[in-house]
Order: sequence, then structure tokens, then C-alpha cells
Amino acid sequence: MVSETYVECLVAKKASFMRKFLKTLLIMLTVVFCLIGMIFVPGFLVAIVTGIGAYFAYMNADIEYEYLYLDKEVSIDKIMAKSRRRKVASYNIERMEIIAPINSRHMDGYRNRTVKKTFDYSSGNEGSPDKRYVMIYEGNVQVIWEPNEDMLKAIRSVAPRKVFMD
Repeated sequence: MVSETYVECLVAKKASFMRKFLKTLLIMLTVVFCLIGMIFVPGFLVAIVTGIGAYFAYMNADIEYEYLYLDKEVSIDKIMAKSRRRKVASYNIERMEIIAPINSRHMDGYRNRTVKKTFDYSSGNEGSPDKRYVMIYEGNVQVIWEPNEDMLKAIRSVAPRKVFMD
């Protein structure tokens, strides 16, 4: 009998002020240069460049992360502007060392460890209480994310000594 557990969680990343400002500025510049382009033709060329910049700023201002847990594997997808999806990471539960809240006492032994890479797939909110968790993967990768309680329970059922929910 094969037991497969499937849990998904969606987390919206908090857009920074700079990204919102850049998106608004580029949209306004595109409109202005389109109007200028009606009089001077080179204005259309600048409008095209600022329009392309506005498109990319728009796509990167509205980001969500989707966590999927299926059969001892966590997959993380990045959803940009609710229209484009890209798989950014996949983690095997058997190769992780620990999952614990970011300010947990269980992370004390890992704080001074040098890691090669740190990935932040969380909303960026450091609220009270802090809902972010840290996963140490293969000893040299640190992943910051916000799984829901169902996902943590599913992972804990497979690796009970590696998951702490404080």
C-alpha cells in the first residue's frame, strides 16, 4: 500500500516600497513618452523601452510562492503577477537536517554555521508571532519559508525528529 500525502500552501510576498515606486514611475514615463512620441518620433522609442521596463517591474512587484508537499518532497514555485509560474526549488525530506521556526531555540546550534546559500521564499513579514520557518538542507543550504500547519504535520509524520513547531 502506497501512502501519498499532498499538501499545498500559497504565500504572497510583501512588495517593497521601491518595487511599487519603480513600477508606477515606469508606467507614468511610458504614458508621457507616448504623448511626446505623437509630436517627436524618437519619443516612441523611449516609450517602448520604458514600457518593457514597466512590464518587468509589474511582474516582479506581485510575487507569490506556492509550496507543494508530495511523497517526501517539497517543491516551491514562484508565481509572478498571478499569471506566470516558475519552479524555483525542490527539496527531498530525507536530505534535510531540520525545520524549525526562525527564532526557535532548536536553531541555536545552526546559527553560527556558515552556509553556502540562503534562499528566502517567505512573505518577508516579520510579524508577531513570526510565521517564518528555517530549513537546513544538506548542511550547506538555508531555506526561509512559511509553511502552514498542515504541511508541517505532513512532513513531521515522515521525519518526526527533524521538524520542530515550538
